Amino acid sequence: MESAVAVPGLDVHVYSRPYHDEAAGGDVLYVSSCGTGRIARILVADVAGHGEKVADIARVLRDLMRRFINYVDQTAFVFALNRAFAAAATDGRFATAVAATYWSATDCLTATNAGHPRPVWYCAERGAWKILKDDDDPAGEPVSANLPLGVIDLTEYDHITVRIAPGDVVLFYTDSIIEAREPGGQMLGERGLVQMLGDLDAKRPQDLVRQLVDRVAAFRGGQEPDDDLTVLAMVCTGQKPPRPVREKMRSSTLFARALIARLRDGRTPVPWPEVSVVNMLGAFIRPINRRWGGRLREGEVRTGAAARRPR
Repeated sequence: MESAVAVPGLDVHVYSRPYHDEAAGGDVLYVSSCGTGRIARILVADVAGHGEKVADIARVLRDLMRRFINYVDQTAFVFALNRAFAAAATDGRFATAVAATYWSATDCLTATNAGHPRPVWYCAERGAWKILKDDDDPAGEPVSANLPLGVIDLTEYDHITVRIAPGDVVLFYTDSIIEAREPGGQMLGERGLVQMLGDLDAKRPQDLVRQLVDRVAAFRGGQEPDDDLTVLAMVCTGQKPPRPVREKMRSSTLFARALIARLRDGRTPVPWPEVSVVNMLGAFIRPINRRWGGRLREGEVRTGAAARRPR
């Protein structure tokens, strides 16, 4: 499957292929924008296992993303998502994931990693790719406390925030990319992925994903991947959300429709809003939004405090 979608501030290009071309798999992709266009959410997840046998639990995770899409705060969002998934995955399944929130008012992207391969970021100003990590950490190793979703319902998560600019690209992917092996047995790994991306044209993001998938296939020597494979390229456009009143009221309309659908079928996820000043008033008073995400310079990276249970 190849597709593209645009939300305020972002263009997103996706490639996803289930294991052995089965009808469904365990990789989860979710891209959505809140009704006001201020917040875009991206989730790339990999449920343990592959193929159709894990497709049901993958759909559960996708529904939970819809349910919590209107949580503005990254801490509350990730905590709620993990707790609900732990309760829903009664068969002991877990999922590695990267959940990212893009705040269009400040062009800040906050990513929380739950045991998943780290995103790769192309900074257009520097013309180079790098692993999205804390620059103050020389090793840049993933934090061991960042467990996959569904393992422990009260897990704490660290997050990283970066201010991106038009032309920047953030690449999310599942482990079948960096765990690809050439015929001699050497694994691609993070470093190999960054080098491979450096040979591609990041200024043509509409072609980047397909070119990367083809390069990884060539690296494997034509061998089929042994898991589901997913790549998502998020491109910053800098577009701001619309300002007309009717657009600002759109979130209330969408919420009402989802609530009615839930009452009818008992299944439709209801995107309950987070009760906060930023969420409730930010749709109408733009300056409130600018304080969210911090005051970062373009290209600056900031590591956030661990995401804990909201008080």
